[in-house]
Amino acid sequence: MSQTIHVAAGNEWWRNAVVYQVYPRSFADANGDGTGDVEGIRSKIPYLAQLGVDAIWINPWYPSPLLDGGYDVADYRSIDPMFGTLDDAKHLIADAHAAGIRVIVDLVPNHTSWDHKWFVAARAADPGSPERNRYIFRDGKGDHGELPPTNWSSVFGGPAWSRCDDGQWYLHLFDISQPDLNWDNPEVREEFCDIFRFWIDLGADGFRIDVSHGLVKDPSFPDVDLASEILTVGHIDNHPHWDRDEVHEINREWRAVLDEKQADLGKELMMVAEAWVKPGSVPLYLRPDEYHQSFNFDFLGCPWDVSQMRASVNRALVDAASVNSSATWVLSNHDVVRHATRYGLPSGTDYQEWLMTGPAELCDRALGLQRAKAVTMMLLALPGSTYIYQGEELGLHEVNDLPHDVLDDPVWRRSENTRKGRDGCRVPIPWSQTGPSFGFGDNAPWLPQPPEFGAQSVQAQDGVDGSVLEFYRSALALRSTHWVNSGDLTWLDLGEDVIAFERNGFACVTNFGVNEFAPPHGELMLASTQPQREGVIDPNSTAWIDLR
Repeated sequence: MSQTIHVAAGNEWWRNAVVYQVYPRSFADANGDGTGDVEGIRSKIPYLAQLGVDAIWINPWYPSPLLDGGYDVADYRSIDPMFGTLDDAKHLIADAHAAGIRVIVDLVPNHTSWDHKWFVAARAADPGSPERNRYIFRDGKGDHGELPPTNWSSVFGGPAWSRCDDGQWYLHLFDISQPDLNWDNPEVREEFCDIFRFWIDLGADGFRIDVSHGLVKDPSFPDVDLASEILTVGHIDNHPHWDRDEVHEINREWRAVLDEKQADLGKELMMVAEAWVKPGSVPLYLRPDEYHQSFNFDFLGCPWDVSQMRASVNRALVDAASVNSSATWVLSNHDVVRHATRYGLPSGTDYQEWLMTGPAELCDRALGLQRAKAVTMMLLALPGSTYIYQGEELGLHEVNDLPHDVLDDPVWRRSENTRKGRDGCRVPIPWSQTGPSFGFGDNAPWLPQPPEFGAQSVQAQDGVDGSVLEFYRSALALRSTHWVNSGDLTWLDLGEDVIAFERNGFACVTNFGVNEFAPPHGELMLASTQPQREGVIDPNSTAWIDLR
């Protein structure tokens, strides 16, 4: 393979950014109540600047009953008191900007909380009322409307419809507390355009759009023949509520708002789609009048397999270039098992089954971390943006043994306690080697941390040669000086067990094989694993080489 892939022109900040994802409840607790908060995030801006990130993406921080970790929004123009105030958010954004870090906020347009004033009014109103028309209410099937309108399933388990006291049913593709909005309603569409404007005026630089592919529903409300969950790549064609063509009209409406505000303010704005769609559909979301970027879940879903990863990378680069966008690279987030754990489990492992039944020893933690570092280096050298999930720069694994009585994810409840869900990747991260929450706060955190977190803390790794944290700092620094402006990519054919490419005289070589590998001659810039012998790349390792 010696194919050269063109990298789209453009110097907008988002094209090659390193974006750090902050899950507010679990990042840093400034007031000692066991829950992370805005002031906690603000206090760590120097840490993030030293790490070398270009932007932070903050998961929902809005008022919410927290029945789905904040993705059940009760008010889109405020901050939940448990996190702080709007003034706190303004100060955080100002501090981030002063440090050269942009801020991306999370927007949740598919559904609201059942505590949102619109849904409170809808429940109290009559069938067919304007209040109910903001959501998706339908009469049920059966002689007395006792059956749901369709056989659609909730992503979190169970039916996607719940019945009101007056007999009508409302749609919730997620938790029962998250009623889906009716995007055929002009009032809904104008409301969200105004929400975009609100946060831009507050200082936001971009938006991550939750469930961007799920807004539009087939107005005939047909049953489906097979399950199609959100967290799988690919789905049946013409699905009644995933990736429908009409969603692109909404995308264009939002992009017009961002373009207008960008022209008014003279600052570059962006939005990135959470679109769990088959790879061939991703470019449709990236056309010049739609999203700037879309998360590459195709790669995230790849196992440790050289052929699948190579094909996924190539596909993402070609697709992004075809619409003048840039690829995105992400390995972990708040919805998936941490990649250091995934890469340490045997191929084909059902992660949720493993979380329920173990054994913990099934995960080779050392191997998983070694592979995680190798893939991270590979992605950082590729054209495009890399999204880092909090704690991965510390080498954190999934917390697989959380007691059942602390589980908070609605997946646990909706699956009738058969799936633990996503809490294991949301455990508060450690900042110090000791203390009631390893420096997260002054008291015990909202989810318990494992004992090994002290040794994995920022304090334990800061300035320590060979630590995961210092590896990330070195990699991000080298990326900014050597890879960001390196232009087009040329694949290097160095063997079937190797993914290798060259950009502007720099080579990135990842060894997926079981034997050491001799890379092209040049100066070693950085290796994910210190090689056993000089001049080779160990298995499960990546090296950056200056070929000039």
